[in-house]
Amino acid sequence: MTVETKVKALKIALTAVGLIYIFGIYAMMKFMPDSWTWDPRQPEYEQMIMGIYATLGVFLLLAAQDPLANRSLIWFTIASNIIHGLIMMAQSILDMSETPNLWGDIPALFLIAALLWVLMPSRDAFKT
Repeated sequence: MTVETKVKALKIALTAVGLIYIFGIYAMMKFMPDSWTWDPRQPEYEQMIMGIYATLGVFLLLAAQDPLANRSLIWFTIASNIIHGLIMMAQSILDMSETPNLWGDIPALFLIAALLWVLMPSRDAFKT
């Protein structure tokens, strides 16, 4: 895949992920609570997570305009999704009542991280 193609695909992915972070997390918590929330429900925690991810979503939408100028934000998104997913995976394995999260938000975090990672052009692609 050429650098230009990757950047175009990255712009689309950043826009989609930004919109998912702004609107999708709330929707998934509302309509699929078993695999997108923790038991017992913690509204304060859920509001905090939605606020953080919605804010990140806005910045990803802005980054979609010029992904190469926003590499650190994109790498932060990749790294934080991996770390968040790994912590949640460990917690879901240790607490059997949370295993439905292994089929909901945990794979979503890893999928988004993998998608953005694959689409990020390497620094070497821009050296002349």
